[in-house]
Amino acid sequence: MKVVVTAVVAAGALAGCGGQTRAGTAALVGGDRITVASLDRTVRDWRGQFKDDPVANQIRANSSGLAPGLGDEESETDMQGALSLLVNFRVADKVARQAGVAVPDGLADRTAAMMNQRGGAGSITLATGLPRSHSRDLARFIATQTAVMQKFGADLSNAQSPLTMQAAQQWGELFQRTAAGMHIKINPRFGQYDAAKVDIGPVVYRLSSAETGTGEA
Repeated sequence: MKVVVTAVVAAGALAGCGGQTRAGTAALVGGDRITVASLDRTVRDWRGQFKDDPVANQIRANSSGLAPGLGDEESETDMQGALSLLVNFRVADKVARQAGVAVPDGLADRTAAMMNQRGGAGSITLATGLPRSHSRDLARFIATQTAVMQKFGADLSNAQSPLTMQAAQQWGELFQRTAAGMHIKINPRFGQYDAAKVDIGPVVYRLSSAETGTGEA
């Protein structure tokens, strides 16, 4: 279970670009808009479900890079994490097209069944920072990664084999290139994209020239 959740978070990539977004927009992914209202609702639903799911809490606590618990209110980290995944789901669909790989519903179904055998698809989805309603999206994301890596020659029976590791690198590089070409825009409220970390980073507050002392005398 730890491997599944960590792979989902680590494999995803998100590219952002500057520019203004419409009021109420959390992110634009090509022509697809993720609203602030839907993101707020997603994180609220996640928090309500996550606190009552001990399996999800255990998976999250055992997975590197994931906060183990909840604060009193929705945090920017919660919002950033959920938004990153929602964007990544959309990017993955285009990655599959770029790679010339079909991801049939049957493959997503088998992936969901595998998740149910390893802690439960709902609990695994909660551990990543999304509510259970996104279990199917997460299963499709994992199925897409699996299909693309297989095309690149991965030996999925051995995660540590040189072929699998090379395929994972190719998947990551293709994901980055694809995302960068989609002109993804992130609302500055939720931070900025860090290409080196392939993730949404902390909000950066910029001072005016006078406040930084860089203005002309």
